[in-house]
Order: sequence, then structure tokens, then C-alpha cells
Amino acid sequence: MDVGYCENKGYANQRLKTFLVVKKVMEEPVINRRQAIGRVVATGIVAVASCTRQPPAAEPLTPTVQPVGVDKTTQLESTISTTEKPVGADAVLKTVPLGFQWEVADPFLFCVHHDDAYPAGNERLGPVGSLEGRNLGMDFDVKDGWRMYHGHVVPGFPSHPHRGFETVTIVRRGLVDHSDSLGAAARYGMGDVQWLTAGKGIQHAEMFPLLRGDADNPLELFQIWLNLPRDDKFAEPHFSMFWDNRIPRLTVHDDKGRTTLVTVIAGNIGSTAALAPPPKSWAARPDSDVAIWTIKMEPNARWILPAASPDCHRRLYFFQGEQLFVGGSPVAGETGITLRSDVAVTLDAGASTVEALMLQGRPIREPVARHGPFVMNTQEEIRAAYHDYRATRFGGWPWKTDDPVHPREEGRFARFQDGRIERAG
Repeated sequence: MDVGYCENKGYANQRLKTFLVVKKVMEEPVINRRQAIGRVVATGIVAVASCTRQPPAAEPLTPTVQPVGVDKTTQLESTISTTEKPVGADAVLKTVPLGFQWEVADPFLFCVHHDDAYPAGNERLGPVGSLEGRNLGMDFDVKDGWRMYHGHVVPGFPSHPHRGFETVTIVRRGLVDHSDSLGAAARYGMGDVQWLTAGKGIQHAEMFPLLRGDADNPLELFQIWLNLPRDDKFAEPHFSMFWDNRIPRLTVHDDKGRTTLVTVIAGNIGSTAALAPPPKSWAARPDSDVAIWTIKMEPNARWILPAASPDCHRRLYFFQGEQLFVGGSPVAGETGITLRSDVAVTLDAGASTVEALMLQGRPIREPVARHGPFVMNTQEEIRAAYHDYRATRFGGWPWKTDDPVHPREEGRFARFQDGRIERAG
């Protein structure tokens, strides 16, 4: 998902620049979408022009599947007292209001919360009704509760390249259709997570198909960019699917029976350990202390967030609920909280359900050069990334269009580069 243009710094100028480049491309008499994105990328901006192309059809999805069994890990921690004084009163270092894009710290590069109330879908899996008045190809303004992003028919992010980092996509509601330049594909959502190592370079599309024609199609997801260290920036691309029913979860009850549920996508809490990240991920290094957790607390529930190593960056994003007490101090909803990592801190939910995302990790501490879809260590490497993409398209694009979606009747599945197919249990 390429949303680098949403960065606060220079947003207006970048948006204007993108518009002018796309306008120039579109005014040419004969051009296809692949040529359009190539010319736009050549300028240092990634956008998707409204064009079509007709390359050879992608290999059809084979019906042979490898079922994935249920292996959900849920543990019960000892009861936590709500009568003891909160700990970690000095744990809060900084608070900031949350917007569309959230402030992050090394080793993370980016985090965005997509929450779109899509209507019923039409026969093409796009939204029912007119798209008039939307800035198609760059629709980031919420209208009627939802956005088309770079999509022209189906909402989402048509084919775009990445190099030098990883994306972790946590889909809480709705579905995402993935297609990439290696021929891999997936439909995932409803709690599933995709972890993609872009490494030396990959193109992928992330479309949001609206399958239900007789009901709304809400979509909610987090996309997180995790940096790769210099030694792994040219790793082979790799993606993993964490199906919802296999993701470890920790259930905790306080002494009044109120529940906290922690979904462990990366890292571990005691003996509750996440599924293995991709092999070249920073999170795969034992000393990285990377943790990606979602936390859901019942009203008035108490949970003690355990301490981590002292050199970690730790941020808690309180995105749902009215009030959360952190070490005894009240924090309003929609707030990002920078925490000391080396102390445990008591979390007390207010009168409504609280939901939060936690990102934690030991910093990589290397220079970061980033532009659009590429994150490297130097500007020279950024220029090389654009050159390589223009020359190789990172393996080409084996799909009929830049915004492919899978058949309506297709369930949640993943087809990997080696042809292996998994289906959600």
C-alpha cells in the first residue's frame, strides 16, 4: 500500500505535484496503465492513472488446496488484582492525538488505520452507486464514510512497487485481495494478517472487494511498515499468511472477572509466542524485541502491560474507547502514547470498551533514506531503486489488470510463489 504521500511534511505540495504529473500522463493520446505508473514512478511519485492494459492472463487459481487446521493458542493468566495501586506512574513519556497516519519510531516506519464504511457491492465488486465527485486515483477524502484510495472501480491500491522494508497488514473487518509480481495471490481478512517482506523488490496490488451485494461491506485494517536492516534490504521477497484461527491470543481476567484479550502478532507475552515472522525480518532476530499486539479491554478492566528490554521503543495507540488510565493517569481516546519500555505499567479501561495497538522494538539505528515506495540507507540507493524498477518492473506483472480482484465466490486463501495453496480454516 503506497501512502507515502500522506506524510504530514509537504503533503499539499506532494499532492499537487502528483496531480500535475498524472494530468500530464493522462493527456497523452495513447497510453496504458503500466506505462502511466512507470512514468509517474520515474518522477519519484507513485500514483495510478486511469488506464487499462491487456497482458497475458494470469495463471488461473488451481482448486487443489492445502487446508489449514485450527490451532488457536489461548492462555489464561493468573487473576490480576484491581485493588492494588497502579504501577508505572512514570511510564508515559509523550502523548499525541491520532489521525489517519500514526507517528512511529525506529524500527517502524509507518502505521495507518483504514476504517471505511463501504456500502453494498455491485457486479464488479465495487461500491453500488455513482462515483461522481470523487478524485478517482487519489481519493483520500472521506465522502459518505469511505474512500476509493487509488481504485477506480474497486477501492484499494492497484499495482505499486516496494523495496527495502516489510508490510504487516492486520485486517480486522472486511477483505483484501492481494496479487503480486511473483504470481502469488491471496484473499484475507476477518482477523487475518499478511506479513510481506519486500526485500530487493516486489510489485503488489491490495484491493478491497465488496462481496456483499445486499448489505454494507465495512473494512478496517492497520498497515504497518517495519524497516529492514542494511544486511537484509536485498532479501528475496517473501510473504506469510497468519490466519485468524492460528494467531495466538492471551486472555486475562482481573479479580472482578473483567477480561482483557491480547492478540499476539509479533513477539511474546510469557509463554504466549507469536507465529514465526518471515525469515529475514528484523522481528526474526531474537534480540530485536519486536512486538505487535492488539489489546481489547472490557469496560473497567485492568491489565498490567509487562516490561520489555530498556533500549526498546514502545508506543501504545489508543484508538477505540473514551478513556484509558495508564499508570493511573487518564488518557482520552484517539491518542498515541509513548511509553518507557523497561517498566511494567497498569492499564485500566474506562467506562467503555478500550482497544489499542502496541508497536515495540529495538531500533535498527541505521540511516533511513525514503522516497515514495522505497526505503533504503542512502539517497544513491533510492535512485538505484527507481532505476531498477523502471528496468525490471521487479519481475513484471502477470495479471490482466493493475487492480485485480478474485472471483466473488472465492473464500479466504493464499497461493504462494511455489504454487502451494492454503485456505483459512
